[in-house]
Amino acid sequence: MRYLITGGAGFVGSHLSDELISRGHHVHVLDDLSTGSIENIRHLKGNPGFAYTIDSCHNGRIVAELVDEADAVFHLAAAVGVNLIVESPVRTIETNVYGTEVILSHANKKKRPVFVASTSEVYGKSADLPYRETGDLVLGSTTRGRWSYACSKAIDEFLALAYWKERKQPVVIGRLFNTVGPRQTGRYGMVIPNFVRQALAEDRITVFGDGSQSRCFCHVQDVVGAIADLMSDEAHYGEVFNVGSTEEIAIMDLAERVKAMTESSSEIVRVPYESAYEEGFEDMLRRVPDITKIRHAIGWEPERNLERILRDVIGQTTVVGVPA
Repeated sequence: MRYLITGGAGFVGSHLSDELISRGHHVHVLDDLSTGSIENIRHLKGNPGFAYTIDSCHNGRIVAELVDEADAVFHLAAAVGVNLIVESPVRTIETNVYGTEVILSHANKKKRPVFVASTSEVYGKSADLPYRETGDLVLGSTTRGRWSYACSKAIDEFLALAYWKERKQPVVIGRLFNTVGPRQTGRYGMVIPNFVRQALAEDRITVFGDGSQSRCFCHVQDVVGAIADLMSDEAHYGEVFNVGSTEEIAIMDLAERVKAMTESSSEIVRVPYESAYEEGFEDMLRRVPDITKIRHAIGWEPERNLERILRDVIGQTTVVGVPA
C-alpha cells in the first residue's frame, strides 16, 4: 500500500511512518515543518519505501498530486500544543479547519480513504467520565481562546463525517488522548517532555494550576499501531474512536514520579494558569477515555504503561551539559 501522511515529520506522524514502513508499505510525508522537524524523519532518508515533500496541506495542487499517488491518507497535520493555541488562535483555526477541508476535497475526487486525527480536547469540560465517542461535547465560551483548538477539531470531525454521509468519502476519526514518547518536544507545552527536561537540568519542575488535574498518557508506539489497524478494514469507515490509555495520574504525582526516576534535586513549584497562559485560562480536571469501542473493533489496548513511557522519554532526552 502507498500512504500519504500529512504532518508526517511531526512527533506522531514520524512514528506512524516507521510503523507503516515496518509493515512493508510505502510512505510519502507532506509537512511544512512549522511544528515538525526534518530530524524526526532523517533516519528514513534513503529508504526505498519513503519519500517526503516540504510544503503545506493548504497547497491544493501539491495535495492533489500526492493524493493521486496514494492508496489512502493519514491526515495528522494540525496546530498542536496549548502554548501555540493560546498564542496563535488564528493559525490554530485556519490550519486545522482549512487543511482538513483541502485533504477531504481532493481525497473525495479519487475516493481515497482518509484517517483524520482528532483529539480528546473535543470533550471540553464534560464531566461525563470516562469519555465515550457518543458523549456530548461541552466547550467553553468563545471569549476563551483556549477552546479554539477543541472547536476546530470538532469541526474537522463534523466535516469528515459529512463527507462520509453525503459523498460516501471513506473516513475514520481517531480522538487521541495525551500521546507521549520519544521525539516529542516540550516546545508547545507538552507536560512530560517539559518535566523530564526540567528535572534533568536540575531546573524547577513547573506544575500549572494546583496539580490535581489528571491525565492518561499513551505511548506513541501503541497509538500508531492502533491508527494503522483502524485503516485496515473498511468496516471502520464513518466511525469515531478514542485512542488512549486508561492509566490515570494527577499532574503533581507525575512531577514527583519524574523527579524520582531522574534522581533529580529539582524543586517542584506550582504556577498559576494565568501566569503560564492567559487570564481566565480554563482546564479540564480529568480526561479519561472509554476504549471499549476500539477494543471491540480491532482488539487494541495499550501495551506500554506510564513507567515505560517515562523511561523512554528520559532515555532520549538530552539537556545541554547534562547527558541523558
